[in-house]
Amino acid sequence: MKKFLFWLIGILAALCITVLCIWGREIATLRSIKTVDGNDYLYTIEYKASYDLDDVIEKDIDENAELLDYVIGRVGKGLPIKIKSSQVADEKGETATINCTSFQAARADGDGFLFGRNYDYFKNPTMVTVSHPKKGYASIACSDMSHFGYSLEKLPTSFAKSLNCLASIYAPVDGINEKGLCTSIMALPKQASRQDTPKHDVGTTIIMRLWLDRCATVQEALDLLETVDVRHDAAVGSGYHYMVADASGDCAVVEFDKEDGWKTMIVRKSSDANSMLVTNHLLSAKYYTTEPDAAVGNPRSKSWWRYETAAAYLQEHNGTLTLEQAQECLSLVHWKDLVWDNGTVEDTQYSNVYDQEHISLYLRNWNDYDTTHRFGL
Repeated sequence: MKKFLFWLIGILAALCITVLCIWGREIATLRSIKTVDGNDYLYTIEYKASYDLDDVIEKDIDENAELLDYVIGRVGKGLPIKIKSSQVADEKGETATINCTSFQAARADGDGFLFGRNYDYFKNPTMVTVSHPKKGYASIACSDMSHFGYSLEKLPTSFAKSLNCLASIYAPVDGINEKGLCTSIMALPKQASRQDTPKHDVGTTIIMRLWLDRCATVQEALDLLETVDVRHDAAVGSGYHYMVADASGDCAVVEFDKEDGWKTMIVRKSSDANSMLVTNHLLSAKYYTTEPDAAVGNPRSKSWWRYETAAAYLQEHNGTLTLEQAQECLSLVHWKDLVWDNGTVEDTQYSNVYDQEHISLYLRNWNDYDTTHRFGL
């Protein structure tokens, strides 16, 4: 009997060691998941699992479903994870559009810059991912958890239910790294970039993860952009443009020319300006218009009204804001109970201000403008 017990203990110990060797970092990552201040729809995760962006680039992953399959195969190491993104176009090839606002503004006290961002979408849980990669810059990034299978009815409330969170590292929609570089994404209906050159392909959010991990300045981000093709998932039914800003105050909006092979178009912040702003319409000179135009952006989301409203606030303050004023600027253009034709309701899922000097995130979730959650590295 004793021999059997020793044998059994030995087998169990070997199994435990094997599991820890294979999934140790993944287990540590999943165990780090926590709700924030008791908010059941706001989570943090300390990403300790290994990931290889070079491998993602080499595999030319440019579709959401393909990326999620990659996560299952590499990060999940064969675990029975089923991940399905909610961002899929309907039978008309359309999807509800993420309607967002981003800006960079100088701090009113002269100490660096602030990066503001509203993420307007349906009510979904939010994930704040903190990562310290061995090769790359540490960062804080936000994700819409519906992109990797969660909803208000499906939350990571147990270890088994949290497995999909291993995909969060690949799905930032805005963030800041330790050098103060910030980035965010804004939707453009029916303008999905399909760049097609001999360069490797990267998908919608992978380019943002590359910027956060590998770039300290806007120029470095733009140089990296020239080494890959950015391809937005056509199955989603939407395209995107990006804002990227660094701690020195340099800022740019990255867009793609739908009439010329999706070539990259860059709009830079003026050297004598304290701020730069973007919503959900093109800013490049070739397409820019002050009048709402569905060929240029999203009139349904009041993109032009949001742009004018936020621009007026920034101008009133000469492009220099305190943290509280940056939050106020975002609150002026947030969504509350916007009802779409299909009956679904859109809100501002979260409202973020990143301090690019002190590398901090100040997040207000779901239009709760009385509560600010702070995150740092």
